[in-house]
Amino acid sequence: MSNTVIKRIRPLLFALAIGLVPAISATSVSAAKLDATQQEALSGINKYFNSVRTMEGDFVQFGPNGERAEGQFFISRPGKVRFFYKPPSRINIVADGKSVSVFDRKLRTQDIWPLGKTPLRFLVADSIDLQKNSNVQRVEVESDLVTVVIEEKSTFGKGKLTLVFDAKTKELKQWTITDAQGLDTSVAIYNVTVGKPANAKNFKINYALSRNKRLTE
Repeated sequence: MSNTVIKRIRPLLFALAIGLVPAISATSVSAAKLDATQQEALSGINKYFNSVRTMEGDFVQFGPNGERAEGQFFISRPGKVRFFYKPPSRINIVADGKSVSVFDRKLRTQDIWPLGKTPLRFLVADSIDLQKNSNVQRVEVESDLVTVVIEEKSTFGKGKLTLVFDAKTKELKQWTITDAQGLDTSVAIYNVTVGKPANAKNFKINYALSRNKRLTE
């Protein structure tokens, strides 16, 4: 897979994967610094995410230069996720429980990373705790929305994540990634369904395809 494609994939993977769930980091806001309303909001978010074992829906992503991409996502916790980007984008991202594959449908090549070294490990973790295991910098609770700002550092770089949840249902609505250069990538999810039986075929990785090797037709 070319360096140009890799440069495009990394922010896409970072923006999608880290955006869907809270991320673990070295330090976190002390629970004592959060007021009762903020604690209640975070507790509700934790409870909602930990109750969801499968999720699927659509997403739309906007890059820092106005570029737009959209597609579908499928999650089966623990360990499995699939992001399918609709044309003209050509990328599939799949985690099968141990690895993450980024597959270029046009070049028919893929790159594979250990799941534990990517932000996707948080998305597909068996359980999460936003109050204890994340570097939460700010929590804003409004009548209709809860906004959580998190700092994250991973294999894919350092950045700031702003998560926006529905205040009543605690469902995630959108997120914005701000990278080290101050550039924003925003993602919104919609038509989300939870609890639907997962299709195991969505989470298959073709390990016979070597990294950077073109598939024969």
